[in-house]
Amino acid sequence: MRVTLLAGGTGGTKLAHGFALLDAPVELTVVANVGDDFELHGLHVSPDIDALLYTLGGLIDVERGWGIRGDTLSAHAMLERYGEPGWFTVGDADLATHVERSRRLREGHTLTDATAAMATALGIGVRILPSTDDRYRTQLDTDEGRLEFQEYFVRRHQEPEVRAIVFEGAETARPSAAVLEAIASADLIVIGPSNPFVSIGPILHVRGVRAALEASPAGRIAVSPIVAGRALKGPADRMLASLGHEPSALGVARMYAGLVGRFVLDEADASLASEVEALGMTASAMPTVMRGDGDRRALAARIVQELSAPSRDRRDR
Repeated sequence: MRVTLLAGGTGGTKLAHGFALLDAPVELTVVANVGDDFELHGLHVSPDIDALLYTLGGLIDVERGWGIRGDTLSAHAMLERYGEPGWFTVGDADLATHVERSRRLREGHTLTDATAAMATALGIGVRILPSTDDRYRTQLDTDEGRLEFQEYFVRRHQEPEVRAIVFEGAETARPSAAVLEAIASADLIVIGPSNPFVSIGPILHVRGVRAALEASPAGRIAVSPIVAGRALKGPADRMLASLGHEPSALGVARMYAGLVGRFVLDEADASLASEVEALGMTASAMPTVMRGDGDRRALAARIVQELSAPSRDRRDR
């Protein structure tokens, strides 16, 4: 089965790992958010792609949920002595990733090609595709003014209230041919349990991606990142509220209405199933909290099973 997963942040990365752990043959492609990308110390940093590389490569620092396990900070400390900003922590091994990516980009390789080469070097069999190779950045209008995504997320600890989201480069950014092919040829397309505004939103706003999804004959399923009215990690629940949406799984389902045929809620939100189905999609309640590898694998397996279950909408058949 060919599965294409749209992912960003922690939840999407965990689900990607769950699909990679399945015993059944799954050919997984992850279309990754690049709206979080930024330049640091003269290097191109791709946090969501790095999270996928480190998780699927068995390198991730599980306790922190980011970075490389056992990494050291000698280079980071020295850069701070030279007067470089220290609010974004980069370990020594992590720095090597940014150096290698930046070298390849300077030599004329695309971000897609650089990511593929690095995944191969780490022994990763999953195909990881940046949603676009073009420059594309998420910016947030907040009660403190406009902030670059990492300024908001890391430096300001997601404290400012988000009032609007702007995708710099949206007028010119296009998906690669590989992204469009991954969508068109998939048997199953999954929108991961990622922040719908700053993890999935940037992918869907790349011109041509939403149209490709709508044209795809694949079954389409979205997984809620909100459980019992709260985001498991990050500011998705607060963003839903500040941007005028209901901070619940139902609020997320409304954002995806018309795009997917099935919406997966956590069992804690099973009471919302009828309201989700009133939006014209099938609701499936199941355990979605991924505390360990077993949970990740089990959720991925259940999603694959749901593809063959009866659906109210042709997009999920």
